[in-house]
Amino acid sequence: MKTRAQIYAKEAAGLLRAVSLYPGLTEEQLCRFYPRKEEAMHSVLAHLKKQGRIEETEDGGWFVYGAAGKSDGSVRRTAWVLLDFIERAEFHASADFPVCIIFFAEGEVYEIIDIPAGQEVLITQALRRSPEEPGRRIVIVDSPAQIAELDIPGAAVFCTVDAQGNVTYYRKEGEV
Repeated sequence: MKTRAQIYAKEAAGLLRAVSLYPGLTEEQLCRFYPRKEEAMHSVLAHLKKQGRIEETEDGGWFVYGAAGKSDGSVRRTAWVLLDFIERAEFHASADFPVCIIFFAEGEVYEIIDIPAGQEVLITQALRRSPEEPGRRIVIVDSPAQIAELDIPGAAVFCTVDAQGNVTYYRKEGEV
């Protein structure tokens, strides 16, 4: 008979990977990396915490033990977008600025980019100077009004993410 640890060993390793890649995610976000297993993942997180492998900060962010810091709002926002695609994602990882997360789904490469208000010019220039061929870009903005100001190569869709993690998608012409 298998123990709970043996049954969920793959998921525990996956949660540790997610905590390492995306430090400061909330418990809800981490558990959603495993659709239809969310309830069990709460127990796995508690077990990893008890083992001293991860820790939770006062703001609800999870970190690898000893690496706790302040949760990054950009990481959380981009993770909510990734979680919309998690069942189709074949692979995902954190990326280098200005891309926050890269993932593969259905044979396509997707880049998730967060553009806070006031950073439009900086990030647009950084994306234009990138020597790499862009994947399909999902661009997070603070407000739909920012979209008209942006000319992002490879932008497939724009979106906003509210404090509860609800994602609303837009095209240049309007809401999707």
